[in-house]
Amino acid sequence: MSAHIIGTGAFVPEQVVTNIDLQRLVDTNDEWIVSRTGIRERRIAEPGQSCSMLGVEAAKRALEDAKVAATDVTHVLVATFSPDAYIPSTAYILREKLGIPRGMAMDVSAACTGFLFALETARAFVALHPEAVVLVVGSEVVSSRLNWEDRGTCVLFGDGAGAVVVTGKPSHGSAEVMDVLLDGDGSLSDLLVVRGGGSATPMKLGQAVAEDFFVQMQGREIFKHAVRSMAAICQRILEKNGLTSSDIDLVVPHQANIRIIESLAGRLDLPMDKVFVNIEKYGNTSAASIPLALAEAREKALIPPGSKVMLTAFGGGLNWAAALLQY
Repeated sequence: MSAHIIGTGAFVPEQVVTNIDLQRLVDTNDEWIVSRTGIRERRIAEPGQSCSMLGVEAAKRALEDAKVAATDVTHVLVATFSPDAYIPSTAYILREKLGIPRGMAMDVSAACTGFLFALETARAFVALHPEAVVLVVGSEVVSSRLNWEDRGTCVLFGDGAGAVVVTGKPSHGSAEVMDVLLDGDGSLSDLLVVRGGGSATPMKLGQAVAEDFFVQMQGREIFKHAVRSMAAICQRILEKNGLTSSDIDLVVPHQANIRIIESLAGRLDLPMDKVFVNIEKYGNTSAASIPLALAEAREKALIPPGSKVMLTAFGGGLNWAAALLQY
């Protein structure tokens, strides 16, 4: 049973934080950030604007694009590492806010690769239940887990959400999910972590929040592994499906760093005009990155019928993934 993306949607908070704004918080400057990351600004959620709130707005747009009523949704998956709460899952909160009837919902925790992990899970649901209508949301309020005194991380991330609707039946303008490959290596997990508050690093009542509550990463090592791993899994999925990079019309990569994206394009022997980039506006929105970018690429009419699109991401775990879409 094939799976099809029949609708996409995205949403970002209104608050724009530029590199100039960040100069007032940490020892950095616009030239340094742009030259090393490609980021010029990012969206930051207002106080009280939660992961589910961003996700609901992206989901509404995806459902409208798919011409699917919320009451028709059977499964809800939310990819995030910044949920509203540990319990209940953000997926159930989002389900309730959208007015989706009782049924299955769960969060998927795979950091920046979370959306592709959730997409493969949606494919499995459709294969088992051909009548399924799966809402897949990537939503992050990364700012809630940022140390605004750490210039190595706070300049990189932003908040946002993206969503897709996955079913077993194609529709006009839909994309068949041809294949998805997932991979990872837990021995590299220390390179990108958010430990504080977990059961291995619990917090006690009245205890001050420590640095480990926020995103901590070894940037140079992450860069090296990100380029190598995404290039390798993209080559694997192409070879598995009897394709080469020249068969791909557009690559929609995780928007982590422009240098990573450019290096990936070089390894795949692809010109940058075949690679979608919006990192300059949003920064790294983690699990929201790919669905947000995919929705924007469609809005800009960059994916005409007949296009083959490759998605790829890399995130904490460490994990990485690639997917092939046929429009």
